[in-house]
Amino acid sequence: MNDVIIIGGSFAGLSAALQLGRARRKVTVLDTGLPRNRFAGHSHGMLGHDHKPPLDILAEARQQIGRYPAIRLVHARAESISGTIDNFSVLTDSGESLGARRLILSYGVVDQMPDVPGFAKSWGRSVIPCPYCDGFEVADQHWGLVWSGPQSHNQVRLFRDWTDRLTVLADGHDIPADIRTDLARRKVAVVDGRIAEIGHHGEHNAIVALDTGSKVSVDILFAHPRNRPSASLHESLDLATADTPLGIVLKVDERRETSVPGIYAAGDLTNPQLPSVTTASWQGAMAGIFAQQSMLSA
Repeated sequence: MNDVIIIGGSFAGLSAALQLGRARRKVTVLDTGLPRNRFAGHSHGMLGHDHKPPLDILAEARQQIGRYPAIRLVHARAESISGTIDNFSVLTDSGESLGARRLILSYGVVDQMPDVPGFAKSWGRSVIPCPYCDGFEVADQHWGLVWSGPQSHNQVRLFRDWTDRLTVLADGHDIPADIRTDLARRKVAVVDGRIAEIGHHGEHNAIVALDTGSKVSVDILFAHPRNRPSASLHESLDLATADTPLGIVLKVDERRETSVPGIYAAGDLTNPQLPSVTTASWQGAMAGIFAQQSMLSA
């Protein structure tokens, strides 16, 4: 019987495992090896690991975790979960059945690429979502922003810390007149029409073709497609969720516990609006600590 089974072994899951392993709790981490940021050439903003490829950071983390005998890393997918607190059972895609007192869900999300030629190929290169992750490297260049809803207005204000050259691509959205007036005041150009295709050359530089026949060239294009959890285990467990502008997230309390006692969650699965390796690592560490504390003897 494990103390904790962690489903998802990227930054959140491994951070949880590290805390539990150092507390000498028996842990199994199930991971498919497909982290969300595998498309990124470098990861930024994580102290001590700035500008390193994310897969290299994870490889180093797994190597370090190897010195804790209580942690078992397994390349497998969790197919189903049953049971209740202190007696959970997880079945893997290899047919192995594992028991645990607590569960931590950190299987992350999958970005749902729009059906636009070139978008998926450009993702992580000339089309990116996060200024905190990559904004410094493209500061003072011409940025483009694909409008996705009211939250995009705040993105316009946010981006000014990195650049004063910004073009908004409406992509078929009806941007209200008062917001258009504000964008004009900020000297932000708005281009109407739906995006028909995205091309790129070099490391960045996106060329956006519109259904109007015109093209817009920017040095980097920011877009925020909706995402979905990368597994459906939370549905079978009937965990409480919330619908955000970017997708479904799991609800957790201040101790990272979900609506089902004994099940904790961390990372992008609970926080898609500010995804970063630093946030995921912090949330994972807290989930591990709180799961460990919940098992202390009376």
